[in-house]
Amino acid sequence: MSKVKDESLAEQGKMSYEWARSHMPILDKTINRLKKSQPFKGLTLGFCLHITKETSVLLIGAKELGAEVATCAGNPLTTQDDIAAFLASEGIHTYAWNDETNEEYDWCIEQVLNHNPVIVTDDGADMNVKLHFDKKFKNLKVLGATEETTAGVNRIKAIEKKGKLRYPVIVVNEAYTKHMFDNRYGTGQSTIDGFLRAMNLLFASKRVVVAGYGWVGRGVAERTHGMGCKVIVTEVDPVKALEAHMDGFEVMTMSEAAKIGDIFITCTGMRDIITKEHIMKMKNGSVMGNVGHFDVEIDSEFLLNQSKSVREVRPNLDECVLQNGKRVYLVGKGRLANLVAAEGHPPEVMAQSFSNQILSILYLLKNHKKIGKKVITVPIELDTQVAADALAAFDVKIDHLTKKQIAYRENW
Repeated sequence: MSKVKDESLAEQGKMSYEWARSHMPILDKTINRLKKSQPFKGLTLGFCLHITKETSVLLIGAKELGAEVATCAGNPLTTQDDIAAFLASEGIHTYAWNDETNEEYDWCIEQVLNHNPVIVTDDGADMNVKLHFDKKFKNLKVLGATEETTAGVNRIKAIEKKGKLRYPVIVVNEAYTKHMFDNRYGTGQSTIDGFLRAMNLLFASKRVVVAGYGWVGRGVAERTHGMGCKVIVTEVDPVKALEAHMDGFEVMTMSEAAKIGDIFITCTGMRDIITKEHIMKMKNGSVMGNVGHFDVEIDSEFLLNQSKSVREVRPNLDECVLQNGKRVYLVGKGRLANLVAAEGHPPEVMAQSFSNQILSILYLLKNHKKIGKKVITVPIELDTQVAADALAAFDVKIDHLTKKQIAYRENW
């Protein structure tokens, strides 16, 4: 059972899948290493992820390892319709299409849960929240879950803090091989890609304001600086602000940055980062976009509903004429600019995230009782395995400690 926008796009989606898999040797190696043992045989796995060519490699891989797979999108605007059609044609229960309404998005999550998955893999925690607070699914037996992104981790930890967590959750986002490569290198590059496709303007010489200096913010700041931008960072964490300052970026409040910035990129996972008050201070022609998971970082409600006029001047770029006559621009209606206006992370980066996902699902199946109803990070041995697979895929060789060195390290 599936519901996608256009089944005739399946062949196009297959070519995109093949391209991605050929550039994801780390994940391909993980899948092939496990294929003989069929570790997911007889199990149903549920996924709520961005439906991209990279995600299709994970989902097809889970099927090859024996699972019945059901999937929906992790965001209403990020589904690549050709990939959704391809997945449906391969027997994966797919409920996703680009530009879903909020009601349709919610319906798609419910369809996946109606397949009774024993493990769920989430990106933003919408599926996990439904499992915890929607009475329709209170009796669904879930052994555990994995979470892909910072915003979802925050929500899951809030559920745990209230003592309401139903099952163990592994926060894949906090694996070093995930947040360093995916958040930093992946989002850094794909953000540039999304903004360039949306606005097609020169980055060099412009003042780019990066809100947040976590792993995503670091990646965006580094990449925009590499494009010749004058980078300004806004932060609330003194340690991260100090780090940005020591890395050579200007650090100031958003109120000050709003007056001088040309391009604004929010990377925080927090709401109300660019407010109406900030927008009213901006220069004519300023461009805003968000690469945090949810569309709450920029006041898109004010921009899209209270401007004097709004028109889409380029694909995924809205021109908003404010009441004071200034024109400002919003990428992707405030949703994930790197996925709405572009294709998300490159395959080589997502291979590491999704290898972590496969290994974490396996770990949950074997250890869910031992873990209990807790949030845990990816065990270090899994993180190390992914790093070793990545080095092998890149044909990089490293030294190993000798017996004498190990003895020296362990001798007090």
